[in-house]
Amino acid sequence: MALTGLDIYKLLPKTNCKKCGRPTCLAFAMQLAQKKASLSDCPDASDEAKKVLGAAAAPPIKLVTVGSGVKKVSVGEENVLFRHEEKFYHPTGVAVTITDNLDDAAFSDRLKKINNLKISRVGTEIEIDLVAIINKSNDAGRFAEAAKKVSTGSHLSIILSSSSVDCMKAALANCADKRPLIHGANAQNCDAMAALAKEKNCPIAVTAVTLEEFADLAEKVKKAGVDEIILDVSGSNPKEVLQKLTKVRRAALKKNFRTIGFPMITFVCDEDPYQEISLATTYLLKYAGIVAVNTCEPWAIMPLLTARTNIFTDPQKPIQVESKLYAIGDVKEDSPVLFTTNFSLTYYTVEGEVESSRIPAYILSVDTGGTSVLTAYSGDKLNDKVVAKAMTDAKVDTKVKHKKLIIPGLVAVMSGKLQETLGWEILVGPREASGLPSYLKTVWRP
Repeated sequence: MALTGLDIYKLLPKTNCKKCGRPTCLAFAMQLAQKKASLSDCPDASDEAKKVLGAAAAPPIKLVTVGSGVKKVSVGEENVLFRHEEKFYHPTGVAVTITDNLDDAAFSDRLKKINNLKISRVGTEIEIDLVAIINKSNDAGRFAEAAKKVSTGSHLSIILSSSSVDCMKAALANCADKRPLIHGANAQNCDAMAALAKEKNCPIAVTAVTLEEFADLAEKVKKAGVDEIILDVSGSNPKEVLQKLTKVRRAALKKNFRTIGFPMITFVCDEDPYQEISLATTYLLKYAGIVAVNTCEPWAIMPLLTARTNIFTDPQKPIQVESKLYAIGDVKEDSPVLFTTNFSLTYYTVEGEVESSRIPAYILSVDTGGTSVLTAYSGDKLNDKVVAKAMTDAKVDTKVKHKKLIIPGLVAVMSGKLQETLGWEILVGPREASGLPSYLKTVWRP
């Protein structure tokens, strides 16, 4: 269980020296218990206190890193069950499977498709993270060759999935430097798999049925010297998988049951790609650290990546674009100038409609803290002075020869003050961005 303020107080010097910036040691202890202070603030803390409090302050779910370099995947170390309580920190890794029994041409084609699973969403490129190599052939040579091809032919991190120790050893010989996840450890082969993980400094995934079995296997692996463990909760029954995901997360967070305080992986295999992605998305939202799917079609992967992007953003910090002047198309001195806020969804909606009009235009993204037009206006984050500063900072008057500014129709009430402050002619645009193509074609005149 987590230490209380009084438990922590007993470990402190109790001198009330105020070196930590708090009036008393008890006040400091209470803030430590609430995670509002760091033990490093106390210069007189004993080694024993540092050891005990350091262990107690460690996240209930172990951080595990798969891969190396820029595409390494870090999962775990989450502190809450629900995002509104705080936020989620380490996005779920998305993996796509490839089997070692494919012929050379089919293997190369599938690997190429997997490598190209990148999607642009609200100005950000998102993609999958891992390739899961499945030892379907049960042949050590073929598994090793598949690992070599992925290691040299993909920028993604690797999952090696096999219950055969010999096959795993052969594959690791070709890709251990990529620090792959060793997947396939169970009650029968745990000792040998853990020895491989220890030797190659790789994380390991253990497979079991009950939480007690997971705890036993995890302890076995830890005794072998491997700390980075992932629990495989895959199964054919979605209800049981979801229950396991939830039980492990709750046990780690609410009961501080650290013996299963590890991130989880689930393989989702369904002949229906729609069902497969639906299940994968459900598991992603409900605590899976890594989800692996068979489908590698962009239309199927897109909703999975979109759900991940949405759930792993800070709900208190909206996604924003840079506040500046954007040129859409081949702009000239007589091109129209519009403004909107720097909330990503708002900006890219406006940008898309301007592009569809085929009329080159400037869009001024005004910094409103990432809020929409009406929200910003009602909170006084969008007013004539804010727009005027944005215009000045972007040097809009040097880009066009006219002095006309198109404003969102939702804030038409701003037109009078804006005209007075800027000295520009203010044109009230449509209330909805969908009306911009028609407006630019029929109303706009330089």
